Amino acid sequence: MWIYEKKLQYPVRICKPDTRMAKLLMTQYGGPDSELAAGTRYLTQRFSMPDDRVRATVNDIGTEELAHWEMIGTMIYQCMRGASREDIKAAGLDGYYTIHDCGVFPVDANGVPFTTAYIQCTGDPIADLHEDLAAEQKARATYEHLINMTDNPDIIDPLRFLRQREVVHFQRFGECLSIVQQIMCNKHAMSNAAAPYSRSAYSK
Repeated sequence: MWIYEKKLQYPVRICKPDTRMAKLLMTQYGGPDSELAAGTRYLTQRFSMPDDRVRATVNDIGTEELAHWEMIGTMIYQCMRGASREDIKAAGLDGYYTIHDCGVFPVDANGVPFTTAYIQCTGDPIADLHEDLAAEQKARATYEHLINMTDNPDIIDPLRFLRQREVVHFQRFGECLSIVQQIMCNKHAMSNAAAPYSRSAYSK
């Protein structure tokens, strides 16, 4: 169960339309390394985590990613709000506009719709956590690329916040991986200790 607080995790106040950045921001709304992909991935993987601490952390991060998805959607909407049709065409968003008007829909910057093929859940916590670590680094890199594409402080400010959260998530997933690896080592040690002696041990 979640308690929804009716405000963004971090303020977004973009005063002027910027359709070029709206298109680029769609990368983090519906792309392969988007906030939607991250939230869906983590909230799916959490069930097979073998430790309550790890499960809670993965759940918390997945929930926060949905808050970040809300922020990105707000940024796209504010960048599109009040834009002229000429600006929309100039940004290469005329096809998007034809289907969605200025609504916010999960596609990437190239107009490719979101798909769950972007995510994976193997049921193996070590494999899944390694994927999560990589996902956070890819998202961090994407935010850095987005920051490099604008000089608008109204856009840069929330992007910097989101980038920093990816760094924190990477650290938390690293801690989760250490916990899971220790659990696996302990299970392996117990399994070896409980194994019966081989017949060759008694044959001498």
